Amino acid sequence: MSATTVRETNLPSIKNAPLVGLAEGPAQFSNYHLAALIVIVPYFVKSMIPLVNRGGFKTYLFILLLTGVPTTVAYWTLMSNYGARKNEKVVLPGKDIEEYITIKDPELKKLYSGKNKIPMQVFHDAYFEGKIDFNGDVLEILEQRHDWAKFNFTPELFRYVFMDFIPEVIVHSKSQDEEQVRDHYDRGDDFYAWFLGPRMIYTSGVVLSPDTCESLETLQDNKLAIVCNKLDLKPTDRLLDVGCGWGTLVAYAAKNFGCDATGVTLGKNQAKFGTQRIADNGVAADKARILCCDYREIPHGQGIYDKIVSLEMAEHVGVRRYSAFLAQMYELLSDDGIFVFQVAGLRQGWQFEDLIWGLFMNKYVFPGADASASLAWVVNKLEQANFEIKSIDVLGVHYSATLWRWYLNWLSNKDAIIGKYGDKWFRTWAFFLAWSTIASRQGTASVFQITMHKNLNAYHRILGAANHGGIHVKLTKEPELIR
Repeated sequence: MSATTVRETNLPSIKNAPLVGLAEGPAQFSNYHLAALIVIVPYFVKSMIPLVNRGGFKTYLFILLLTGVPTTVAYWTLMSNYGARKNEKVVLPGKDIEEYITIKDPELKKLYSGKNKIPMQVFHDAYFEGKIDFNGDVLEILEQRHDWAKFNFTPELFRYVFMDFIPEVIVHSKSQDEEQVRDHYDRGDDFYAWFLGPRMIYTSGVVLSPDTCESLETLQDNKLAIVCNKLDLKPTDRLLDVGCGWGTLVAYAAKNFGCDATGVTLGKNQAKFGTQRIADNGVAADKARILCCDYREIPHGQGIYDKIVSLEMAEHVGVRRYSAFLAQMYELLSDDGIFVFQVAGLRQGWQFEDLIWGLFMNKYVFPGADASASLAWVVNKLEQANFEIKSIDVLGVHYSATLWRWYLNWLSNKDAIIGKYGDKWFRTWAFFLAWSTIASRQGTASVFQITMHKNLNAYHRILGAANHGGIHVKLTKEPELIR
């Protein structure tokens, strides 16, 4: 295999992709073509059927309603199955799929063998059930996925989108969010400790030294320090952490900066763990606390908090309630306050793999987290809520470094995990952590860390210049000035 224009990396800070792992996938799709088909197809149907060809515009609209979904399904199916790869700069080896995976299920084995690639959705569902095995390390085989899997929309994916995903996007009730979050996060603290490690932080860390292999704990400590610096925390501040998880940031901020810190989570186990973590770190109960409640139940009031932080929680708010959530944060923040908002999202110039990965994540890992969007969409929502952006850091590759360490932790605890939670849970999370390591490294997914404040005339913007991280760079050598 050769590729003259694609470079590989060899840095200890991340899981470096082999050349085959840098292959682009199918990305051929046009909203304009789809819209044209949705408009044109009912016209032809109306003209060809004798019973309705004499009808007027209302008849046309009725047929459009009947044919809109089937036309969409047909177009997505066609383009995801036969659309071209984004580019062919990386030449795939073209090996038989038996080189990569072992199919144990007789019916699946009849369908997929040799050069006949298996749809990724069919593969991962069968893998979780023990019907297929990887021929080696999960992450290493997934790096070569484009040679043995295809990223097409299957009937099961369409069923999930129309029967589960879309209804959840529309509803996003308190009871729905509570059920999904508690089913996920109250599974057991040991389940999460087996990959999160002692910091118990379920969000992206930050790599500060790409040329060294910083530990998972160092990545998370880097992130805690960076976030608190961006917040410009002071002892007089009242801090709110929305979606605080196991309370590590709450304890860290109160302990190191002396501020009054409040965390909010829907997870009962998380609230209990976080409360104990605060006490274990010598922080008084009247200086830091964890509230177990829905974000919609946070006590309202104009400018209650001087600083607000939300790290990878807003995805769970949902597209429908996103604007209302941001309006609530605006109300809770003081007029001279700072809001650090970290959110996971997808790239705007997507490939079909990106969408299939996103649906997998929504179904198996983060149900209800439908507000994973592009950076442009997020910034637009923030500005509509009357926030002014101070800085944006894109942390996708940092998340890849974090996920890789989570993956290695998970594998190291395999026996304990299977002993308590079973083989299916081990397989599901091994696959999730491995594929996500790849997704965040290659740009499928990313993490946006956005610092902002209210867009008010009276906000003294110059006071934020000292910790405007993006403009304070470290020079490798002193430059020679131009005369």
